[in-house]
Amino acid sequence: MLRAFIVDDEPLARDELAYLLRRSKQVDIVGQAESIETALYTLQSVDIDAVFLDIQLGDECGMEIANKLNGLEYPPLIVFATAYDEYALKAFELNAADYLLKPFEESRVQHTVEKLTKLCHSHEPTISLGSKKYLSDRTEKLAITVDEKIVLVKVNDILYIEANEGKTTIAAKKQKYVVTESLVAFERKLQGSSIIRVHRSFLVNMNAIEELEPWFNSTYNLIMPNGEKVPLSRTYIKELKQLLGL
Repeated sequence: MLRAFIVDDEPLARDELAYLLRRSKQVDIVGQAESIETALYTLQSVDIDAVFLDIQLGDECGMEIANKLNGLEYPPLIVFATAYDEYALKAFELNAADYLLKPFEESRVQHTVEKLTKLCHSHEPTISLGSKKYLSDRTEKLAITVDEKIVLVKVNDILYIEANEGKTTIAAKKQKYVVTESLVAFERKLQGSSIIRVHRSFLVNMNAIEELEPWFNSTYNLIMPNGEKVPLSRTYIKELKQLLGL
């Protein structure tokens, strides 16, 4: 069971989300709060897997909690649950696992629960000790073979992975690696991470997307931090927009 905490200043919204999460039979609601102060105080004393966080909390901003949670040694997964879609890209810059829009749809909430479950499982094996979780570094780094050497690349540093003319290029923040392993093989290795398929020749790190640029025939280009563009084909537009809460 996923242990979840809900932060929202609207009681009806909290109740609705809690109800839908419980209906999944995969989530245990371990606490709720309506303000940043109450949430941060409570979160220090409970062991949780995920926080469902509203962005507008009266005069406060849920982004503040997200920043503080990301600063923890073992941060929980963060899902923004809000009525505002304009914060989606900012949310993923904060490594949000998902972005839910109000009014909540049960099928969309179930999709989020399944995604969170995969992300939690991707960090196994874990050893619980008190209120902390010690995670294996294996799932945080990708091992690749370059010139007979094994290089460990941080998954969060990967921008995109491209297949071209029988070779696969892994574009990271500081450099690119050209390997012979297939794109499909990397897709399998990275299942449950922030790296998803967006084109028959590309995988992309959702956390690295800075802009969606409209292109021809209802397609898009995904703008990366280094200015490079990754094509988003029509086949994957719907899935990516759902993940971004658009």
